Amino acid sequence: VQLQASGGGLVQTGGSLRLSCSCSRRTCSNNAMGWFRQAPGKERAFVSAISWRGTGTRYSESVKGRFTISRDSAKNTVYLQMSSLKPDDTAVYYCASARGPTAVEVISEYMYWGQGTLVTVSS
Repeated sequence: VQLQASGGGLVQTGGSLRLSCSCSRRTCSNNAMGWFRQAPGKERAFVSAISWRGTGTRYSESVKGRFTISRDSAKNTVYLQMSSLKPDDTAVYYCASARGPTAVEVISEYMYWGQGTLVTVSS
C-alpha cells in the first residue's frame, strides 16, 4: 500500500499550489480519495474528497471556492489545486484512500494514508 503526497512548499498569501497524491492501483482505483491537513497543535481535519469515479466531490467550508480536487484514474493520481492561499492554510497535508467509493468527510472512513507534505503560507 503506497500513497505519496507531493507539491507542498512555501508560498505567499494569495498564491497557489498544486498538491499531488500518487497511489498504487490496488489502493485507490476503486476508492474515494481525500485530503486532510494538520496545523501545528491542532487535530487533523478534513479538506476535500473525491469519489472513485471523480463525479462527486466534497469540501470543507474553509476551502470551498478556493481549492479544487480532481483525479486522473489512468495515472492513479489525485490532485488538490489550492488558490487564494491564506496563512491559516499552513499545515501538513495528507492524502488518504477511503474504504469505499463515495467521497466522505469522516476521517475514520479512510484506511490508507500518505506521509504528508508541508504547505506554508507566509503573510
